[in-house]
Order: sequence, then structure tokens, then C-alpha cells
Amino acid sequence: MVRIARVVPEVSLDRAFDYAVPAELEEKVSLGAKVRVPFKSRELVGYIVEFPREPFTGNLKPILEVLSTRAFLPAILIELAQWMAQYYCAPLTVALMSVLPKAVRRADAAFKQRLWVEALTTTLPDETATALKKARAQLAAWEHLQQNGPGWLADLSQVCSPAAWRGLAERNLISIASRTQERDPFLHSPVAESAPHELNAEQVAALKVVGEEMVAEKPRVVLLHGVTGSGKTEVYLQAIAKVLALGKSALVLVPEIALTPQTVEHFRARFIGQKVGVAVLHSHLSSGERHDQWQQIRSGHARIVIGARSAVFAPLENLGIIVVDEEHEHSYKQEESPHYHARDVAVMRGHLERVCVLLGSATPSLESYHHAKEGKYRLVELLQRVEEGQMPVTHVLDIRSAKKGEPPVLVAPRLIEAIQTRIDRQEQSIIFLNRRGYSSSLQCPQCGYVEMCPNCSVTLTYHRQASRLRCHLCEFASSVPHACPQCGFAPFKYAGSGTEKVEHALMDAFPKARIARMDSDNMRGKDAYAKTLGEFAEGKIDLLVGTQMIAKGLHFPRVTCVGVINADLALQIPDFRASERVFQLLMQVSGRSGRGQVRGEVFVQTRAPFHPAIQFARHHDYAGFVEQELAFRDSLHYPPYERFVLVTARGRNEEKTLYVLDQLAKEMGRLDLPETEITGPAPAPIARIEERYRFQVFLRTRRIMAVTPRLRPLFMDRAWPDDIRITIDVDPVDLL
Repeated sequence: MVRIARVVPEVSLDRAFDYAVPAELEEKVSLGAKVRVPFKSRELVGYIVEFPREPFTGNLKPILEVLSTRAFLPAILIELAQWMAQYYCAPLTVALMSVLPKAVRRADAAFKQRLWVEALTTTLPDETATALKKARAQLAAWEHLQQNGPGWLADLSQVCSPAAWRGLAERNLISIASRTQERDPFLHSPVAESAPHELNAEQVAALKVVGEEMVAEKPRVVLLHGVTGSGKTEVYLQAIAKVLALGKSALVLVPEIALTPQTVEHFRARFIGQKVGVAVLHSHLSSGERHDQWQQIRSGHARIVIGARSAVFAPLENLGIIVVDEEHEHSYKQEESPHYHARDVAVMRGHLERVCVLLGSATPSLESYHHAKEGKYRLVELLQRVEEGQMPVTHVLDIRSAKKGEPPVLVAPRLIEAIQTRIDRQEQSIIFLNRRGYSSSLQCPQCGYVEMCPNCSVTLTYHRQASRLRCHLCEFASSVPHACPQCGFAPFKYAGSGTEKVEHALMDAFPKARIARMDSDNMRGKDAYAKTLGEFAEGKIDLLVGTQMIAKGLHFPRVTCVGVINADLALQIPDFRASERVFQLLMQVSGRSGRGQVRGEVFVQTRAPFHPAIQFARHHDYAGFVEQELAFRDSLHYPPYERFVLVTARGRNEEKTLYVLDQLAKEMGRLDLPETEITGPAPAPIARIEERYRFQVFLRTRRIMAVTPRLRPLFMDRAWPDDIRITIDVDPVDLL
């Protein structure tokens, strides 16, 4: 009987196809193997996801070739991809492609090969020594090799000419051979070994709970609620040390690329003496580095993996723990299909592999905290800062009091004074504003005309350094008009503020201070994050201005002052999570202050000083905020009490797009979904992006697991009208 392999080809279809396994390939095929198969009139690459047991008597096309010497995908990741496809209503192929990085899937993906030079002997025969005296270049090359050891030919050719090295090879004194060179992102980042810190009573109790779950038959998720500076990272490190001692591996997720360098440094310093390989996965790696890091993980050479969202799919085997740091962060949510949430996928992976999942945050998401209160997760708390450090004092600065006709306050005098005090004391300050650019809009003071993006329903942002207007949604850019295009009045009025404007204001206020800015406009270089944060850590920067990438997870003991500009901006967003996000950001950014011996201060500038999110953050009162916010959510049937599914239609023709989504909404209504309310279609809050109109349908349900399997067939392998794109997002975090 012919063995059958079920293969998912790299083509956008939501199904696997059966192929016969030829006798000559029988010993090569395995679950997760990469294969070449015939598909209609062409050949495709695919991955074996199953070996069906049921007999098949018909004719099947054979697998043509096995392209991997071992399984590309561990069986557990295949199962995880299948779950993602079902839960997030995504094609199976798309889910599998999320699990496998493009850098690994590419046809030309391979390790880098270079020529390696090493000596074949340490002594020269008399005849050769005499001959080399006449070949001075070869003699110099030989002496360099003896003194400095082997190396890559390209590097050694900078010391002596390639001809000299070839001459030594012809004399059989050295070998020049091709060798794999790993593209190591840590190559120029040496670290000194660090020892474990002594734990306080709260940390000991937390580690005990994690240890219990690590050996449990069915481990529960542990939610570690620890105030900023309470030593959550040390709990992670010592929990992972326990895992490594058991011969297992560890996975650590962080939400921002900016956090990755500092996190990696902590882990490498702790485990470098144990010769434990640490790999990193994030989008700022080159394609080659990503390929090599993934292969290091797959081969078992790296037993600790640290990375952003997609690292949840790291091909670790014998996993012992998954840590999700800053678990509340919305950047864990994937914007493209499949719209997975890395935290929730990590929880599912932990369930499938029966390993402990540790979620950590100073401000846990309401969903996770609700699970803990309901007993689904185990809750442990670190409510004191380590080494008797005190929480910073928070001052709320009401900036509404500007007199009529006066320009709005950008940086309050009290904050200016506080920064100057820190500069005088050689301490550091962080200024946070979650809006990049110089001014958020240009408006004509005479007729009211506002410069809008021609492709999106948003204003253009003025970037002073580039002297351009930019759209932050579609990246449209244009020159700055000298006069109003509508009435001819000049000049325009620059409204709103961004990080670039704050940076210039601080440069004017502190001309001798060393100031740096971190946002997505100027952190484009591969090593830009690590370089800027490194300089800040070394004290080469007095003032760091930035967006949310500097707001959380970073540890700088010299920072004793944090300023928050326009803290209430996000409260104006039409999203039920707006208060939660503002509270979390304020708590996180204030936590950067006073992490050393000096107590820190936080200055929050706002036009809504009495808003509950700001007041609860001022008093570091997470429990109070959660109690009030959960009551609000419960009364309106919002998550975590009910679940959302967001269906969005995008198209260039407004009427056609609305019509298609309306027909789809009627189809969903006929499915008789249990305990589900369907609302819409209606225009999205941002009604147009990249020249496409956007409409939304909301589904609100108490039984998400009963709803998504019924919804999924409506979206799979379906041909939508030309130029209409339909997406489905289960558990959305962005409602705009």
C-alpha cells in the first residue's frame, strides 16, 4: 500500500493536498519536511503536515523531491499553525507561512560560505625558511598568521595581499578552504558575566509559584503583576536557570525592538558562563542573520530565544518555559492575516507543549487580570521596588490655564525647571510624547483650510527636519505650501506638536545639554536602537525624547525625571480601550524614573487633569483603575466579558465596498450564531486609507469558540469582487 503525505503548498489556498510517497523517498520524508510537489501544470514547494492513515486506492501524484535533511517544522508548530488558522479564520497556508520566516523559506536560503585560512604547521623547514626570505610578502603573511591565528581570507587580505596567501597555500604551509560563517548579530557586542541577585521575599514567592507550574502535569499560566522596578526580570532569569538545569529550553517575548538589545544583554550576561546559546529574532535583523539565528535554534545550539512577536514560533524543542514580558502591549497583535496575538498564541503553545507560560507586566491587560481573578491563571504580585527603591512622585500639570490669545504650553515651566535640576546634578531625564513629527497639521487661520492626505482621511504631519508634509498611514509626502491653496492667505498656522517640535524646544531651553530623539523617523538604521540606548546608558545623553518605544521595559538608574507631554491625546481616540492605554502608558513611562538610589519625579502635562486614567496613574493605583474599568466594561458588555470580531471591507469604490460588506453581513446573520450581536456595516473611524474606503461590521459574542468555526467558511478560498478586500480580525485591539 502506498504511503500518503498531506502537503500544504506555498499557494494561497486553505487546504492541504495528498501526494504519494515514492519508495525511494520513504526514508527521507518526515512530518514537517520541506518537499517539491507537482501542482496542476507547475511545481511548488510545500510542507508535510500529516500522514493520513485511511487507505487510498486511486491515483495520486508523487512527491518529487525532499528538500530538507530534517523536518523544517516541529510537529507542535504544525499543530499550532492549524489552531491559528481555525481560531483566527485564516487560510492554513498563511498560518504556516507565519510560522516559517521568509528568510528560511527562500529558495536561495543558505549559510554564508567564505574562505578560511589556517596554518598547517607551526615550524618552517630550513629550505622553505630560506625561500621565504626572498618572498617577503609571504613571510610577512606567515608571521602574521603565527602571531594572530587563523582567519577569513577577505579579512587577512587587508593585512597582506591575496597573492601572498595563495603563495603560502601553494607551498602547503596553509590551507584555504570554504567554511560556513554564521552571521552573528552579537559579533560586536561583548558582555561581562553577571551573577544572580539575591531575591526579596516577594520574588522568592513568585519564583516558587513558577517552579510549581513548571513541574505540574497541566501547568497553569502565571500572571506576574509587578510594579515597575520590582525585579520581574530577575524572576525571569532565575526561572529560566531552573529550566536550563533540567536540560530544557526557554522562549522570551518582548513587545518592542527597542527593548530587545537591553533584554538580550541581560540574558547573555547571565548565561554566557554556562555556554548556553542565546538567539534573537526580530524584524531589524538582516535576512541572512534571521536565517542563521533560526537554524541555530532549529539545530538545538541556541537554548534561549529572545524576540518580538514572531519569535513565538521559534522552532525550539524540549521547551521548558515561555515568558511574555509586558504582556499587555498591543504590539503583540499582528496587523496582517493571520491577525494573531502573540501573547494568546504563546498561551496556546504552552498548553500544547504542557509548559509554564509566565506573563509579566506592571499593568496587566484587563483580559489577563480578569482571567487571574476568575482562577484561570495564577496571580503573583511584586508590589515593592527592589533594594527598597521608592515609586516616583507624580505631579499632574494642568496646562489649560493659558490666557486667551497665548500659544498653548509645549513644555511647562515647572518641567523645564526639573530638567535643569537634573542636568546640574548630572542625572538624566526622559520626555515622552506619543506623536512623531513637528506639527500634527497645517491650518489656514483665515479660511480654516487644513492640508489633508489625498489618499487617507487624516491630516498631513509637518516634519521640519525634512521640510516635508507626511502621512503616517500611507507615507505620502509633499512639499510645504507657502500659502493656502484655497484662499491664498500666508502663512499657514502650524497646529499640534510632535517629538521633533519638543526636541527643538528643549534644544532652545538647554543649549548645552546632550539631547537625542527616538521615534520611527530617526531610528531607521539597523543598529540605531541599540546605539542610542547604549549611549544613554553610558551617560553620553542628558535628555532622551521619544515615543512609546522609550516608555517601557528599559532600565536606566540615572533617570530621575520623566516628563509626559499631552498625556490626554489618546483619550480622544474612539476606542473603548483608550483609558486603559493611557493608564498603562503613564504607569510604564513613569516607571523609568527613580530606578536607582535617587527617588524619581514624573511630570504629566494634560488638559484633562481629573480624568480617572490620569488620577489612578498619578497614585500608582492599578487595583483601583482595574476595579472601575472592569465595572464599566461589564455594564457595556465589552471585553473581557464579551468578545469581538471585526470584519473590514476596503475598496476604491465607496458604494460598491459598502454593498459587498452589507451582503456579507446578511450572510453572517443567516448563520444563526449563538449569543452573537451583529452591528453594521458602518464607516470605519478612519474612513479612507491609501485611496481605499473602509467599512466595518462588528460581531459581539459570549461564545467565541462557537462562532469562529461557523464564520470561517465564509472567508476561505472566496473570490471577492475586483478591488474589494475583506479581512476578519478575531479579538481586535485596533478598532480604527
